[in-house]
Amino acid sequence: MANDQQAWAGLGPQLAGRLAKLDIRRPQDLVLHLPLRYEDETRLTPIAAARAGAPVQVEGEVVSCEVTLRPRRQLVAQIRDASGTLTARWLNFYPSQQKQLAPGRRVRVFGEVRGGFFGNEMVHPRVHPIEAGEALPQALTPVYPTTAGLAQSALRKLIGRELQRPPMTELLPAPLPGGLQLPPFAEALRTLHQPPPDIDPYALEDRAHPAWQRIKFEELLVQQLSLRRAYNARRTRRAPILRDNGKLTGALLAQLPFRLTGAQARAVAQIGRDLATPHPMQRLLQGDVGSGKTIVAAMAMLQAAENGFQAVLMAPTEILAEQHWKKLAAWLEPLGVGIAWLSGSRRKKEREAELARLASGEVLLAVGTHALIEDPVALPRLGLAIVDEQHRFGVRQRLALREKGADALHPHMLMMSATPIPRTLAMSYYADLDVTVLDELPPGRTPILTKLVAESRRDQVIARVRDACLGGAQAYWVCPLIEESEALQLKTAVETFETLGAALPELKIGLVHGRMKSDEKSATMAAFSAGELHLLVATTVIEVGVDVPNASLMVIEHAERFGLAQLHQLRGRVGRGTAESACILIYAHPLSENGRARLKVIYEHSDGFAIAREDLRIRGPGEFVGARQSGVPLLRYADLEGDADLVEPARALAERLLREAPEVATQLMERWLGGREGLLRA
Repeated sequence: MANDQQAWAGLGPQLAGRLAKLDIRRPQDLVLHLPLRYEDETRLTPIAAARAGAPVQVEGEVVSCEVTLRPRRQLVAQIRDASGTLTARWLNFYPSQQKQLAPGRRVRVFGEVRGGFFGNEMVHPRVHPIEAGEALPQALTPVYPTTAGLAQSALRKLIGRELQRPPMTELLPAPLPGGLQLPPFAEALRTLHQPPPDIDPYALEDRAHPAWQRIKFEELLVQQLSLRRAYNARRTRRAPILRDNGKLTGALLAQLPFRLTGAQARAVAQIGRDLATPHPMQRLLQGDVGSGKTIVAAMAMLQAAENGFQAVLMAPTEILAEQHWKKLAAWLEPLGVGIAWLSGSRRKKEREAELARLASGEVLLAVGTHALIEDPVALPRLGLAIVDEQHRFGVRQRLALREKGADALHPHMLMMSATPIPRTLAMSYYADLDVTVLDELPPGRTPILTKLVAESRRDQVIARVRDACLGGAQAYWVCPLIEESEALQLKTAVETFETLGAALPELKIGLVHGRMKSDEKSATMAAFSAGELHLLVATTVIEVGVDVPNASLMVIEHAERFGLAQLHQLRGRVGRGTAESACILIYAHPLSENGRARLKVIYEHSDGFAIAREDLRIRGPGEFVGARQSGVPLLRYADLEGDADLVEPARALAERLLREAPEVATQLMERWLGGREGLLRA
């Protein structure tokens, strides 16, 4: 290891900094930095036989090389072999390149041939000066992910040097679970970094080759190990024991105007059992839009209150937090249970009064936005922390909420999400969580008809809104998502509000957007809920938590700009009453391939889990779970959909190693993560 450190120390801070951008921080990280693709420099093509559009390598003598100034400054060289002549052209070049290409030099050039004005040419080919008769490489040439200022040649040299050291130890036991037949680790690495010329290039490119399978399996195994370790570490921590004595929870059930669905009753029982254990619960409650997660959360909060402990519910937006607070207050205040409401926009006096009641323990329950994790909030008897729409919060925010509890005891954590997680994703990214699924909707939810309408038919949509509202219904009109600028989004919302106002003078129309003052937003929402407004023009602030049973029509403009989860969430704002409901998705041409795929999925599916599976297929897992902020080690090589057959064996082996060979588990994690286990506690 001392030699390794010396070799690493010899790189210099600039090169070490560039490697760190690629997450290469130790010499052994170099061999785990695998190629994106390969180029075949093991063979030569005569210039006359080079076909346009194909990357080839030719060898010849430089006939001429000069800098021309028309049509722009460029370096142009003529290279000749026995079969013909080829033009090589560089639009950006260094003086050293001109020296490399002095007339009479023998060179190999690699690049894509294309037809030029004066015959075949290569633009920006790679040049390798050689001596006559020099041997060709014996392996395909790897092309690595790199960063500005770090050339492929430098990266290849560093990785090649590391591959000459004694090979990495084989750590996996034999036989592997599930009858997997995979090559040894060192052999797989050598095959991927230096593939022989007779290897199947397609199996390498699509990562189906056994060498790739071996690397992907070990990566999945390490991810399972790190998550199971986090899970096991949690079992050693102490949490308050919150038994369900049925006093408050029973009283709430008795006064509800509806009965719990079977799925809700199962969820309440599972969570209730977890809260009664001395270890911190870490459970994900996922259920489709409208499946009734709030009542499950209310029952859990009451179980904490019955035991004299505090429970808080944190939501990502003020509208959603306020909806939760109003709903919970309506259920709990008749039982004599007070509930505090904390948000950044509350008046200072009101806020200070709520903080004092929480700090003294007079109030046991609270609902709020990010304001809950700000410093002045003291929760001396925090027993349960609930995070709604948990993927909207970063790891640090979730940790900050947990750390509000008394030091000796860890609060129980319940995370809720209406973005269902496909099974393979839950097994992999959430292996440290227990998962509860609400897989049935409460009775009375009406199916929602989804329609796709081109922008050219906007007038027909406006007429449909007029008819619906004059017939006694209410409608939402959601403005497009504009990634580039919140100000631009605001402008669009205001313009849409004015346009619809002019087109529909007989309707009362309201506007809500993210830049409005909180009390203005609340007043508009309250007026819409009370039926005083026919139509609500909004940005995506209404995506979650808005519940107006009389609203039965939703129009989403530029639907192709929204993600699938967002479209499904927005659509779930209607169909909450008994009236037939519809969601109209207005789209603009031309549609990108992804945009078309998303609209097809939302049109064909109403089940959130089916939509989530399709979303995973279209987008890939990293973006889906917000993994960049989730603290979970991202998978660099494995693909959860494509490699789903490796997840189960990796999980089985992870449990076996932790039980029978914990020292091997530690070595594997050190190899891949190097102490970077991320914020797995969250």
